[in-house]
Amino acid sequence: MTWIAFGVTWGTVRTITHGIRGGWLPWGNISAGGRHLHHYNIGIGTLAGVGIIAVRGDERAVGHPAVAAAYGAGTALIADEFALLLDLQDVYWTQQGRLSVDVSLGILSALGAYLTAIPFWHECARVTRHHIASATRRNLMVTG
Repeated sequence: MTWIAFGVTWGTVRTITHGIRGGWLPWGNISAGGRHLHHYNIGIGTLAGVGIIAVRGDERAVGHPAVAAAYGAGTALIADEFALLLDLQDVYWTQQGRLSVDVSLGILSALGAYLTAIPFWHECARVTRHHIASATRRNLMVTG
């Protein structure tokens, strides 16, 4: 769920920002008190909310798919403006802003590879436990 939410949010935000910049969307940037609010602000707020749920410790809430989706969406909002946070300058539409795209695609790739490989890692763990248990039993029989 986190991976899907990250990918969908990142793609949606990229489309919206291009639409705002290109003038083909009917709305503009979000601002408060004359200050432009970047979408990483919303991402930080989202992750703070997820953190509150995690700290609360309610197992039903912590494991809920909506929490995983919120985490993925919040992370995507932050990763999409990674270059801005790194340079503390609005470089979203410059060559330096390309770093945000690279980081976001890297996160998507790593999460996708991890999720794809879960059965492999589970099998490795199962085989390793089996080998350790067998070796332990053999050692106990030899010394016992």
